[in-house]
Amino acid sequence: MSLQGAAGAEELIFYVNGRKIIEKNADPEQMLLSYLRKRLHLTGTKYACGGGGCGACTVMISTYEPTSKKIRHYSANACLLPICSLYGAAVTTVEGIGSTKTRVHPVQERLAKCHGSQCGFCTPGMVMSIYTLLRNHPEPTSEQMIAALAGNLCRCTGYRPILDACKTFCKDSVCCQRKANGKCCLDQEDYLFDKEEKVSTRLFSTDEFQPLDPTQELIFPPELMRMAENPPRTLVFHGERMTWISPVSLDELLDLKAAHPNAPLVVGNTSVGPEMKFRGIFHPIVIAPARIPDLNVVKCMDDGLTLGAACSLSLVKDILTNAISEAPEEKTKVFCAVLQQLRTLGGEQIRNVASLGGNIISRKSTSDLNPILAASNCVLNLASRGGKRQIPLSDIFADGVDNNTITPEEILVSVHIPHSRKGEYVSAFRQAPRRENALPITNAGMRVLFEDSTDIIKDLSIFYGGAVLTTTCAKQTCWTLIGRHWNEQMLDEACKLVLKEIAVPGSSSGEKVDYKKTLIVSFFYRFFLEVLQSLKKMDPCHYLGIPMEYRSVLQDFQTKMPQSIQIYQDVKPSQSPQDPVGRPIMHQSGIKHATGEAVYIDDLPSVDGELFLAVVTSSRAHAKIVSIDTSEALKGPGVFDIVTAQDVPNTNEFYYSSDPEIIFARNKVICVGQIVCAVVADSDVHAKQAAAKVKIEYEVLEPVILTIEERFALGDRNTSTWRLRVCLLFQKERIKKWMCMCQHSIQQLFRTSRAVRLILSRGDDMLITGGRHPFIGKYKVGFMNDGRIRAVDAKYYINGGCTPDESVLVAEVSLLKMDNAYKIPNLRCWAYACKTNLPSNTAFRGFGFPQSALVTETWITGVADKTGLSPEKIREINMYKENEQTHFKQKLDPQNLIRCWNECMKKSAYHSRKTAVNEFNKQNYWKKKGIAIVPMKFPFGLGTRYLSQAAALVHIYTDGSVLLTHGGIEMGQGIHTKMIQVASRELNIPMSCIHFCETSTTTVPNACASAGSAGTDVNGMAVKDACQTLLKRLQPIINKNPKGTWNDWVKEAFEQSVSLSATGYFRGYNENMDWEKGEGQPFTYFLYGAACSEVEINCLTGDHKNLRTDIVMDIGCSINPAVDIGQIEGAFVQGIGLYTMEELKYSPEGVLYTRGPDQYKIPAVCDIPEQFSVSLLSSSQNPYAIYASKGIGEAGFFLGCSVFFALRDAITSVRNERGLKKTFALNSPLTAEQIRAGCADDFTEMMTNDESASSTPWAISV
Repeated sequence: MSLQGAAGAEELIFYVNGRKIIEKNADPEQMLLSYLRKRLHLTGTKYACGGGGCGACTVMISTYEPTSKKIRHYSANACLLPICSLYGAAVTTVEGIGSTKTRVHPVQERLAKCHGSQCGFCTPGMVMSIYTLLRNHPEPTSEQMIAALAGNLCRCTGYRPILDACKTFCKDSVCCQRKANGKCCLDQEDYLFDKEEKVSTRLFSTDEFQPLDPTQELIFPPELMRMAENPPRTLVFHGERMTWISPVSLDELLDLKAAHPNAPLVVGNTSVGPEMKFRGIFHPIVIAPARIPDLNVVKCMDDGLTLGAACSLSLVKDILTNAISEAPEEKTKVFCAVLQQLRTLGGEQIRNVASLGGNIISRKSTSDLNPILAASNCVLNLASRGGKRQIPLSDIFADGVDNNTITPEEILVSVHIPHSRKGEYVSAFRQAPRRENALPITNAGMRVLFEDSTDIIKDLSIFYGGAVLTTTCAKQTCWTLIGRHWNEQMLDEACKLVLKEIAVPGSSSGEKVDYKKTLIVSFFYRFFLEVLQSLKKMDPCHYLGIPMEYRSVLQDFQTKMPQSIQIYQDVKPSQSPQDPVGRPIMHQSGIKHATGEAVYIDDLPSVDGELFLAVVTSSRAHAKIVSIDTSEALKGPGVFDIVTAQDVPNTNEFYYSSDPEIIFARNKVICVGQIVCAVVADSDVHAKQAAAKVKIEYEVLEPVILTIEERFALGDRNTSTWRLRVCLLFQKERIKKWMCMCQHSIQQLFRTSRAVRLILSRGDDMLITGGRHPFIGKYKVGFMNDGRIRAVDAKYYINGGCTPDESVLVAEVSLLKMDNAYKIPNLRCWAYACKTNLPSNTAFRGFGFPQSALVTETWITGVADKTGLSPEKIREINMYKENEQTHFKQKLDPQNLIRCWNECMKKSAYHSRKTAVNEFNKQNYWKKKGIAIVPMKFPFGLGTRYLSQAAALVHIYTDGSVLLTHGGIEMGQGIHTKMIQVASRELNIPMSCIHFCETSTTTVPNACASAGSAGTDVNGMAVKDACQTLLKRLQPIINKNPKGTWNDWVKEAFEQSVSLSATGYFRGYNENMDWEKGEGQPFTYFLYGAACSEVEINCLTGDHKNLRTDIVMDIGCSINPAVDIGQIEGAFVQGIGLYTMEELKYSPEGVLYTRGPDQYKIPAVCDIPEQFSVSLLSSSQNPYAIYASKGIGEAGFFLGCSVFFALRDAITSVRNERGLKKTFALNSPLTAEQIRAGCADDFTEMMTNDESASSTPWAISV
């Protein structure tokens, strides 16, 4: 069938939130996300990564199946759904389930009231994932709830409060199931509480929640049911550049494929979509075969299952689960192995739309299914106009990526998955940067068939993914091993053979070849153990199985619903019920976050004549700009103008430090991602298309310096080092770059007299903007045999990137805070900010402290290793203990530091658990546990008074309502909520009377940056000052009428012409530092804390599981315990990311590879501790801040390193057991790759002897 023979363009009909949509000009290139946001103005669905990796754009799709008469609800990523795929579907967005104007849905209400929202950007996606699950399962299990959130990421909360909201819907108990030993996580155990203090563990009340009533949900539109009952017809949609054809029969599809052999088949768009978006691949014709019955077939046969190629992975998962429950175990081993891979393949949103056939035909090396399907002798049923045929799936991987076994005209109709046989064993393995919703580093599928009632290999299949460009088979190894017994001799030979056969090149994912090859043999060893154990079960008399201490490695880590407890000091009984200070008040924007009504910058409606900006960035790290050719770009549709450095009036720069920051590159570029020019067009699509056509000619300059090590190699040249030589004797806020972005738009506003909108994609954002400063720490430590540290000489080298930005300040702070919690009698420390050809690194949560303090804790553990004492003993010996001075001669009272340490020791039951960890490690060889406890002293201050000044403006209206504004920026940390609490206490009126006006320079000028955890401290003082001024004016009226109401007093004040508006001001803290003398008082006070974490590692893969964390924090008197505990938990989990997961990888030419959630992995639900306890230190006072509180935003971040050192403890146990006494170094992030390398064994030893494993890495980590 030719394109010309297809029917004319159709009207696209679907529903959104119960409203019928008829789109007469549907563009196949338009995704549902942009359609919702731009055409329907439903901005609750958020644009974050654009690639299906974060879940912020989650919506619910509902379809009707006329055959079964059932409605299917499923979650999906709107950023990957072409609108043309939605014909006959109903879309439900966060706005469609509830709003503040109508009725807030129970999911929205509970997420907000359980404090599951901070910045709120991910919240609508979380809501829709939970909502969709509840539409299918009104009383879900905790396992279903955890699985539903695997595809959603949150950067703020640490997930605990989100999961607390989820638990309220689950039917099963949230108990830890440990009642057998007499203890339960829900028991309020005595050791958790101070009997002398009144404490609370409730941050919300379930009594306030409205019940979930499934009968109140939107019904599926009857019109769509009638449409589905009608005979289907071919759909054709023509866009500006692309045509979409959706046939309804296999014959029609075969005709189309014959006419357009290069047209891709799209079902879920999870493969073709990202290729088009991120790699610029364009397809003029797309064929959508999802409605063809032959491609959706499900047949249960005597020899296995036949599944249509268009079946979604979620459907495949459900079918296999049912088959496993009904068939004998002997027949379902293949099904079990495939199901194991499906559980962690993407998130629910991806599995709900991605097809089985698409996963196979794409032949990507990262496919988790292809290795196991190929190893299991699955068969592909193919069809073309020339006829039908069957081929083994393994055939399409026979000759690598260039294999042409399937011709372009052929269609994969279905896949046959066979039953397993007697004497056959099948397993699948994977290792990824994150356990769930992450592409694998390496995966494998393995199958062995034995001769009857023997351990002699009759048939063997071994397939690997992630090793080369596509799935590959170790066929020579398999042929060689046929006829061998399944024993140690076979294992040794197999490992050598497979290493020789599977050639692993460096890859753009950046993992070292050594690690991938270690995984290749480790997976086979794991398979070897599994089969040995299975043989023993089959015939215990003839087969010994495996040693008891090896058996735990046969079980993969599972994600469970975490159990948690939060402990804080309750308010005094004498406190007025109306006074909100000290109470767990919900975030003021929480409900609007959950309903999608909160407005973010890109949610603002467009204005008439609005234009769009797309930036063109440098592809070279250090080069001269020879020419910029914009001719082709200017010919693009809708292009208005192209702006370069020559078009900027006055100076093309702005100053943040003494060195200028360049807006548009001129003459040369100094990093990949530097902005060279910008395209202005009538749409973001046209602007980006034109930007891709701008041609820049470069002349490469030397040297290109990316890492601190390269800086060392070139020596200390003034041209490439800002040398902060400070000697003391005794990753992404994007302030700079966003200022640059704003200046672009402002410039265009004047140049074009039209508004210009610039929204960076996630990839461009990460490419252009700098992150946290990479550190290298070098140190010498002098200590006594009893563990007392006498002297430290430390140097820090900081990768500042291509401009100074905040690097010098970060270096200063790292020096001032490097002592962490320890008294160092003799100290010399230096810091060097190094210039490199990376985007300029900048301020980030913790501001140098997480890096320099990690170095400190590293040498603390090093001293422990040398002395033979435990790390916690070294920490206790050297901790500040009395009123003394820091290394910069500021006075310090460490009483609360000691209290936090002791309480954390007690609440975590550290010593008994350390004993239990040691016992576990004795009984398990391939899995080990580790435990560590780390103290923290976090100095609070901005170093100079003017940086901590603040102002506020408070109005009282004649109806008694109050409007307040201040200079602080709400980033999710709850500052607006706390300011309303402050005003409520000061004015002695309910919070409901107080309203907030967004921060603006029209109301509060010259506001300082909301940084350094100081927002509440300084703005709270300003709000208090304004309120006290107003109250002072009202006092004479109150004195005359003490029994009057607030409204009476306000009305009387107005009638007496008393001003009801006041500004408040706080001058700032008196902080200073004399760097010449190396002394001063740069900080106002100190926060203290301690964290104990326990982990378990898999020594064969490097994978790990965070088992438990107990945190005790001194934050003074909490203004809002819910907000403060949320800040601690969120910071801690973000710290887990910094110290164990989040790795930036660059090409040797300086190109960032890790540009989004597909490559850059932040913690997900699966990464938080299974048991998570946070306690706020009671009876703590801070005389320097508002209501004796302390600034809490950044401090908890560093405590994430307790997981780092727990991992180190586990690795140390491995090395001690194996006689590896040599000192070893671990760098942050402590990824699975490093953990596996640290657990040295015979398999890692093979890598050192394997010459092919030492190729130059494709990527470098900075």
